[in-house]
Amino acid sequence: MTTATTGSPVNLAGIHHTAYRCIDAKQTVEWYAKVLGMDYTTAFAEDHVPSTGEYDPYMHVFLDAGNGNVLAFFELPNQPEMGRDANTPAWVQHLAFKVGSEEELLAAKEHIEAEGIDVLGPTHHGIFKSIYFFDPNGHRLELAADIGTDEQYAELKRVAPLMLEEWSQTKKAPRHADWLHELARKEHGH
Repeated sequence: MTTATTGSPVNLAGIHHTAYRCIDAKQTVEWYAKVLGMDYTTAFAEDHVPSTGEYDPYMHVFLDAGNGNVLAFFELPNQPEMGRDANTPAWVQHLAFKVGSEEELLAAKEHIEAEGIDVLGPTHHGIFKSIYFFDPNGHRLELAADIGTDEQYAELKRVAPLMLEEWSQTKKAPRHADWLHELARKEHGH
C-alpha cells in the first residue's frame, strides 16, 4: 500500500530482505545455490550486534532470490540450538517463492527430488499451484506458479474484506471464495 491509498506517512518500496536463522551458514549458502539457483551476494560478520551492542558473534549471509528480492540467514554459534515454535504446525510458517509457470514448477519439482529432497505437491490452490519442501535448517519452502485470471484476482480482492470480517466474528472459514475449491476439484476430476 502506498501513502496515497492509506494516508500513511510510510511509503514502502518493497521488502529489503527477510532474515531467518540457519544452523550452518556455509551449508545454507551451498544448498540454496544448488537446489534453488540463488546467488550468494553479501555477508556481514560481527562479534557485537550493531543495534543492541551485545556480544553475540554471528555470520549474516544474503542470497539473491530474483527480481530484487533478498533472503538472508544468521548463523548464531553462541545461542541455544535452533528450534521451532512447537505450538504452530510445521505447514504454517513458510517462505514462498514465485516461479514463472506451471511447467517451471514441475521442472523445479523434478530437480529438487533429484537432489534427494522430499517434495509435496503440486497442490492446486485455485489461482496458483505449489510444491512444498524443507531446507536443511527445517524451514518450510514453497514454490508457487500463478494460474489465475485477472478477473479471479479482482474477485478475491473484492471479497477479501468480507471474508476477514466474517472470520473475525465467527472463526469459521467464510464461503465467499468457494469457487477456488471448485477449480481444484474440476482439475482433479472430482
